[in-house]
Amino acid sequence: MEDDGRISFHGPTSLFQLPSGIPQEDLNPVKSTQELDGRKERLINNAWRERAFEQLATIPEPFHYLLDSHWCWIHPLFNFVYRPAFTRDMKMNGPYYSDVLLNAILSHSLRWCKSEPKISRLLDPYDGGTQFFNRAVDGLYESLKQGNGQIPIVQSLLLLSAQECGRGNRTQAWLYSGMAFRLVEDLGITIDSRKYSGSVQFSDEDVEIRNRLFWSCYFWDKLVSLYFGRSPIIQDTPVSPPQILLDDTAEIEIWTPHGVVFPEGTHYPPTQAHSTSCFMRMCSLSEILNQIIIHIYDPVRQSTETQILNCVHEQGENLEKWWTELPSFLKLIVNDLPAYCPPSHIVTLNCIYHITNILLHRPMLCSKPFRSLENAADNAKHLVQCLSSATSIISLYDLYRRTFGDSHVVLSLAYSLYTASSIFLLEIQALKYASASTLEKLRYCIVALERVRSANPVINTALGLVEKELQKLHINILAPIHPDPQPTSSRLPPQSSQDTSRSDHQQPQHQQPTLQSPSNYTLPPHGAFSITPPPFTEQNSDTSFTMDPSLLNPSELSQEHMYDIAPELFEAFSYVEPMPTNVGQGGFDTGWPSSGS
Repeated sequence: MEDDGRISFHGPTSLFQLPSGIPQEDLNPVKSTQELDGRKERLINNAWRERAFEQLATIPEPFHYLLDSHWCWIHPLFNFVYRPAFTRDMKMNGPYYSDVLLNAILSHSLRWCKSEPKISRLLDPYDGGTQFFNRAVDGLYESLKQGNGQIPIVQSLLLLSAQECGRGNRTQAWLYSGMAFRLVEDLGITIDSRKYSGSVQFSDEDVEIRNRLFWSCYFWDKLVSLYFGRSPIIQDTPVSPPQILLDDTAEIEIWTPHGVVFPEGTHYPPTQAHSTSCFMRMCSLSEILNQIIIHIYDPVRQSTETQILNCVHEQGENLEKWWTELPSFLKLIVNDLPAYCPPSHIVTLNCIYHITNILLHRPMLCSKPFRSLENAADNAKHLVQCLSSATSIISLYDLYRRTFGDSHVVLSLAYSLYTASSIFLLEIQALKYASASTLEKLRYCIVALERVRSANPVINTALGLVEKELQKLHINILAPIHPDPQPTSSRLPPQSSQDTSRSDHQQPQHQQPTLQSPSNYTLPPHGAFSITPPPFTEQNSDTSFTMDPSLLNPSELSQEHMYDIAPELFEAFSYVEPMPTNVGQGGFDTGWPSSGS
């Protein structure tokens, strides 16, 4: 505790404290368990009470609409803001609320809401919402100038980082996130508040908020590092806060897709949110992703072949264990998808799992030193894992799009499409052959990315990378695609002097792989929700791109016998270079362009 009342963390070498004894850890398990149960009960009671007060509060528009959008589409997966404390302190001007944070939430929500008829006209007095962003940035700079590094400032920085990330403003996004991570360390949030005794006595709510904020930062650190192809900053240590959320009231709340207008006579069935378990599983998945980024994709650290192989083996086991232990209510199996899409954060969780799976196995396809006839079975596994996850991403996204439309797609979901497209491009490059099935999947990814780039302009860069590769391959992805009568047709021109012959790699043949519009597709059978949904018409049915109906219900994509793979195929893959994991073009922006809403 500083003399001015601020909370700050300093190590024993700092100028701000004299050396002291080693912190004593409370090792009494009985006492710890009893304290944990008591804290949990108090937090849950407080959360329900504040939610009841929130329902009674009158918040004017457009603020109420934009806040509800945040609680629906962003909060369950990212958990930047602890809702009970924020809504309470918004009325009382307490420590967990600030005008900067409110404006950051409003500005971030505008990415998806500003075109909705119910809200667009209400934004006119605020310059279409631009004022929210300007107020957030101006207030943030004023707070930082005064050294006001409180938790709402950290949360504001995270939201501004996410907003600038979606815009494609790499410098701003990187700096905002970096300041947030530095502040988290300055506030001692990287240290378990209950594990070590200190000069500050935190309340139950303080500890809960600090734990949530640490793991929110940990997760966001991995995503922003992935997007920009850079090194993660925040690491889990023996003294880090535990992956425990005592307030699990969000687990049993009913989730409804805010802002989505369903056709007359249809509705979204009552669906449990499972927000708490989803966030915790996302945190544990982030730990696996962290190891993959560090040992395989870190642009600074040069791992040896042995280190990379060890990482692939260890994290492959960890990822398989994570998937096996994922609760059934969070796990989406592509050959048994529900009629209605589950909550958006659950879909995003599954897509990030498939991103992680692809990023783990993809280097093994494209690195010649790892190829050997002795490892033929492992080679087949890497290819099957990549193709299966890429196809699964399309299936999951199509379920999402047919239920919610494409106006609330977060960047991590769009990034999964980009990652899937990289695998289909690799397949075409390696085989020097573009099958109708692969082209259709690739075209689906491209058109889907085109449709969501208004909310995520950074996707323009990703689309540019894909388009550049297609030009090299002399492929017009928008040309009509006709099913191949024989899998040996539609060869591409040679790409290099090393002419690698195509293997007998084929996907399972369907009787008539005809292509049809998703608007004509019959929804999968009911199987996930507690009530039978009414007849349903997809959102945004004016879409013009097509979809292979067999793609939406693939049969056991994870089975290794799905593909008949010859060893020569892996040799072909070793001669191609995958697209970068980052959606930027490297380096920092040179300027700070003006930002709108």
